[in-house]
Amino acid sequence: MTSIKLRRLAHAHDLPLPSRQTEHSAGFDLRAAIENEIELAPGQIQLVETGFEMEIPPGFEVQIRARSGLAVKHGITLINAVGTIDADYRGELKIPLINHGPVSHTIHRGDRIAQLILMKLPDSEVIEVESLTETTRGGGGFGHTGRR
Repeated sequence: MTSIKLRRLAHAHDLPLPSRQTEHSAGFDLRAAIENEIELAPGQIQLVETGFEMEIPPGFEVQIRARSGLAVKHGITLINAVGTIDADYRGELKIPLINHGPVSHTIHRGDRIAQLILMKLPDSEVIEVESLTETTRGGGGFGHTGRR
């Protein structure tokens, strides 16, 4: 089993460790480590502290993903869709939330605000070549394959 080392910061003294909510959950839920509630107005972006720093094993990344319930019910998601945290980052984990919904949404201390997923990285490199293999699609993109 691969472990992510977490260091609790003082402002997360009463919050649980990030955890999976069910046996087969892919992500560990992250909670808001805020002293005062945040009123997130429509269109507003807010960086929300989690109260933890982490050490990711070499050869891995952590992806931060939105929680589907917050997105569907309130329009709250991540401003960068999916966040990537590199193995050499050691600062506090902070979540960049945006309210895409039509009304304000209040974030309270301890609310589950995002998911943390550990991903193994392939051993890869970038190489320059003179040509690429051809495909039927070629350079077509942005709707090239049709409406549905």
